[in-house]
Amino acid sequence: MCFDLDSAPPIPASAGPAVAHEHAILSASDGNRFRAFYVRPSIPTGKAVVILPDVRGLHHYYEELALRFAEIGVEAVAIDYFGRTAGTDERDETFHSAPHVAQTTWAGLSGDIVAAAAFLRGRSSGPAQDMAATTQAGPPAIFVTGFCMGGRNAFLASTLGLGLAGVIGFYGWPGGPARNDTPAPTDSVAAFDCPVLGIFGGADQGIPVSVVQAFRDALTVTGIENEIVVEPDAPHGFFDQKQAEYQVQSDDAWARVRRFIDAHGAN
Repeated sequence: MCFDLDSAPPIPASAGPAVAHEHAILSASDGNRFRAFYVRPSIPTGKAVVILPDVRGLHHYYEELALRFAEIGVEAVAIDYFGRTAGTDERDETFHSAPHVAQTTWAGLSGDIVAAAAFLRGRSSGPAQDMAATTQAGPPAIFVTGFCMGGRNAFLASTLGLGLAGVIGFYGWPGGPARNDTPAPTDSVAAFDCPVLGIFGGADQGIPVSVVQAFRDALTVTGIENEIVVEPDAPHGFFDQKQAEYQVQSDDAWARVRRFIDAHGAN
């Protein structure tokens, strides 16, 4: 996994406008029901993001990350991967995700991503219900971001025809096989249909810089707008408040995420 169980995003909480959040159960087109954590800013910016976790599924880290996005005006939903095999009950720290990761498929994962994007579009254009927020005009510009396993899935979300404003992958394997049947993003760039921000660690022993460069080259040759960043000396999973020695790299990564979102989609 990318992070220890007690890790959190290395982003200070904002003292800005309040955000409202809720736990939700989403449904995919195949009938799968899965857990999600939804956060809405009180002053929406017209941007929204689907957050795809690492192999732990919907861990507290990703709920905190959703809050950080909402604090900068970006609506967010973080989703779980294991509704098909582990159900929708709350889980504690003893949950062992590896057997469930092995049972995921790209068909299932992509169906859940599609459902999450539809959820955001429906939430943003419909009544605020019990959320302490005003309704914005029209659906938001939607991004997908993810970490490790979720980073690879985020890159591949650009092949799903969702009309995304962009995808953002943190140290997601762009080449080679995965633990399931997800295709390699580098081999799939011909089907990408939105800009890509990829953030990798220069000291990641699992993802060599040469593999990152091959992904960058494939995107560029295909004509996909891209920003592929290798943070110097940073290991896999560096975006973690427990790894204070990489705070400079984390601050740079978060700044790039914010600029990427600001630069794409509706304002």
